[in-house]
Amino acid sequence: MDQITDRNTIERAPIERAPARQPRRTPWKIWGTIAAAVIVLGLGYLALPFRKSGPATPPPAAALPVTVSKPLQREVDVRLGFLGQFSAVDRVELRAQVGGILTEIHFQDGQIVHKGDLLFVIDPRPYEIRLAEAKAQLQTAAAKVALANNQLSRAQSLRRNEFATQETVDQRTNDQDSSQASVEDAKARINDAELDLEYCRVTAPFTGRIGARQVSVGGLVSGSRAGASATTLLATLVSLDPVYLNFDMSESDFLVFSRERARLGGPLADEVAIGLSDENAYPRKGRLDFVDNALDRSSGTIHARATVPNPDLFLAPGQFARLRVSVAPPASVLLLPDAAVILDQSQHLVMTVSPDGTVVPKIVETGDLRGGLRIVRSGLDANDRVVIDGLVRAIPGSKVAPQDGAIHYDAAVDGQG
Repeated sequence: MDQITDRNTIERAPIERAPARQPRRTPWKIWGTIAAAVIVLGLGYLALPFRKSGPATPPPAAALPVTVSKPLQREVDVRLGFLGQFSAVDRVELRAQVGGILTEIHFQDGQIVHKGDLLFVIDPRPYEIRLAEAKAQLQTAAAKVALANNQLSRAQSLRRNEFATQETVDQRTNDQDSSQASVEDAKARINDAELDLEYCRVTAPFTGRIGARQVSVGGLVSGSRAGASATTLLATLVSLDPVYLNFDMSESDFLVFSRERARLGGPLADEVAIGLSDENAYPRKGRLDFVDNALDRSSGTIHARATVPNPDLFLAPGQFARLRVSVAPPASVLLLPDAAVILDQSQHLVMTVSPDGTVVPKIVETGDLRGGLRIVRSGLDANDRVVIDGLVRAIPGSKVAPQDGAIHYDAAVDGQG
């Protein structure tokens, strides 16, 4: 038993008495420690001059470039711009003036018809019969007139020989007058029947474009020469050359128009230039020939109208168009690109550059567009250098590097806006 115990003691002894082994460091951990130390030493070295001299002053920012130009000077006239709508000078509803069966239609819907062209035919036979009856009544009345004349002649002869009384002569005279009145009545009936027969053929009262027909062949139409509402609408016809251009002036525009027209006293204010919705320029011309006699109390506007030639029949009633009215002769104004004008709430600004390169904003009053440029009425001098490109870099009070540019007037789009 003792031997077994001694053996276990001897076998465990080397394990308990052996010194503990140190853990082995891996190479990547060693190199990481060295790198961290180097970074710390480098940062400390760089911080030494900062501690001695304080924070470094950044270099001054370079002036940003902008394009500048003096305003373009040009003589332009004073114009007022409006939006108008075309209407026909003549427009008529073709209605039947006699009743009957519609027998003929002599046009295509929407075509151009000329004055006097036959459009519709209403069955004329009932009115031909009435005309024949009226003519027969005239012949009867004429025969009675002849008989009355003969009877009166015999009564007068007998009266001279005292074979007839004066009463007989008076009666024969009355018969003659009555028969003569019957003749006149028969003639009137003939004229009435002929007029009804004429109204069986509906013709174009003027040259224009006819609309869609409202009746078909074989349909029964009602008519009346009195123009009652029960008459049948056959079609509508509108004239096309010339046409009216109707528009409304505001009270302020009307005051400008009236003052300039009274001052000039000439035909300048009657000139109207017209451009359609797909036209950039104003190639069509018209003449202002009507201004209403009172302003509309509800809208504060006054109605006006221009007459526009339309020889090619291109313009149609109902179309919209832009128009401008020249109200004053040409005068010298300043022009700038529209992009150079900034809208600041209710004011318009432009950015100018002073001789030392400082951006100076100026409040201006603008007008309409001419040649693609915006008219500046006031607030700007002809020698001011205005920023026309690079506005995002033109901050008021900042310094910029101005570069000369040029402003171009495009006569092809003169008068836009």
